[in-house]
Amino acid sequence: MKPYAESCDINGEPILGVLRTIFADRKHVLEIASGTGQHAVHFGRALPHLSWQTSELEQNHAGIRMWLDEAQLPNVLPPVCIDANDAHWPVASVDAIFNANTVHIMSWPEVELLFSGIGRVLEVGGILALYGPFNYGGKFTSESNARFDDWLKSRDPKSGVRDFEALDQLAKMQGMVLRNDIEMPVNNRTLVWQRITQQP
Repeated sequence: MKPYAESCDINGEPILGVLRTIFADRKHVLEIASGTGQHAVHFGRALPHLSWQTSELEQNHAGIRMWLDEAQLPNVLPPVCIDANDAHWPVASVDAIFNANTVHIMSWPEVELLFSGIGRVLEVGGILALYGPFNYGGKFTSESNARFDDWLKSRDPKSGVRDFEALDQLAKMQGMVLRNDIEMPVNNRTLVWQRITQQP
């Protein structure tokens, strides 16, 4: 059965509204952690100028392929296997990266490795868009995000809603600067960084 996430139907249009602007002049997008594949189909159909590379852990590829096979979009590519813990990703270079709702389900060391991987493949001038709930100054922005954090930690104590400042520091370590912090529905944000220097 084709996998389905209701959240993708809910947040797809608001995220697309942001991507239409920040990816308007992009060519090659890597979506890290494509999940079910719903976002890739939705965004790929609406943004045909982009080559949209899906990625996921191997066990999730079959579900993504179901969505891609049904949509038959020439600009949305079959998933490659990307694990933040791997030192090498099967993607050489892209001018944009998109990720949604992932850093809060990873451990912090994995988030650090994720940003290191992004630093290996994102071109100078490239854009990173990160969607999800974030804390500011170590504080939750809503009661619902605090409850969500409790739920995450009940499943995995190493997970949790991440602090914007800590993520921004990881981005800076990879030569990126924050270009925008966009308010989204349901207490989420889209953080937009641009890489301005090549880190060693």
